[in-house]
Amino acid sequence: MMKRIYLIVFIAVMGTSLTQAKEKRETAVSRFKKQATTITPLSITKFEIKDKDGHTKIVDLKGKKFIVVSVSEPDSEGKSYSVDEDGTIWWTDKIASGAYGGHETPNGIFHVLLKRRYHMSGTHPSKSGINNMDFEMLFTQNGIALHLGNPRGLSHGCIHVGRKDVEAMFRWVGVGTKVVIMRGNYGQFLEKERESFQEDIKKYDRTH
Repeated sequence: MMKRIYLIVFIAVMGTSLTQAKEKRETAVSRFKKQATTITPLSITKFEIKDKDGHTKIVDLKGKKFIVVSVSEPDSEGKSYSVDEDGTIWWTDKIASGAYGGHETPNGIFHVLLKRRYHMSGTHPSKSGINNMDFEMLFTQNGIALHLGNPRGLSHGCIHVGRKDVEAMFRWVGVGTKVVIMRGNYGQFLEKERESFQEDIKKYDRTH
């Protein structure tokens, strides 16, 4: 009886903690500046883009490899997804993006302009003299890039990628690789991939 009471209390406390965490997250996300462009993922490769005047267009990146950066992904500060030419999400990792209050990373579909293994920010140089933008993958003319950084620390607009992920990403992307920056739940497609993979395994087991 006592064990059951403890279990009920534990579940209630955990539920309250999760609710509070979700409320704090929604408050933080609501501080981000509203984006002029809205990007809605329709599938792994297809995106609906709506501008500030309400004009929409569909962009399909099928047949190309690309990076999706989903800022404020549910249950995360943000995640990036690497998608192969065949439309398979082969890599995902946690990231941090631009801080609210004027440094938000803008929505849009960009492409990698250049790659630099070692780099120091000219706009925000490190006081220590140590490079603060290594593994740079620049994708805007005004200096916004994917690069090595603290995936728990918001930036001045760049995308911070942790060390264990950024090296693999740097090797994989090339100049011209598309980078999709969006707000929303792109992770839903990864879940569908996992479910499909599990179904394939079950079918294989039943026939062998």
